Amino acid sequence: MSASPFNPEEIPPQVKDGIVAGILGGLAMVARLLLSTTPVSFGWCVRRVLAAGITAALVGYGIQEHITSPGLKMGVIGAAGYAAPECLDYLLKYVKARGDKELAEVTAKTGKPHGKGKTSKRKR
Repeated sequence: MSASPFNPEEIPPQVKDGIVAGILGGLAMVARLLLSTTPVSFGWCVRRVLAAGITAALVGYGIQEHITSPGLKMGVIGAAGYAAPECLDYLLKYVKARGDKELAEVTAKTGKPHGKGKTSKRKR
């Protein structure tokens, strides 16, 4: 028999940590969905679990240098996965508010919203 083309020892530790964090976050969202009594579709559940996994992976990368205790890391990552919808809603509101602020500054400078507006002709 030939050797497996996939060697787990060759995977960088950062990738392993991200995968573990994503799985933990996804499992936390699965627990949240199992405790919910609201009827939802399969696609909605898949989107929530994927969003929780991605959020937890990003949180895992963010706390990597700050938290050294493995148990506390897993707790933070799990909590981020559980609270992923709220975390993502906050992030989207922040980005939208920041974009609106930048747009208001540009609009105030030009005096025209989105660079459009009537051009006035002066009478001589």
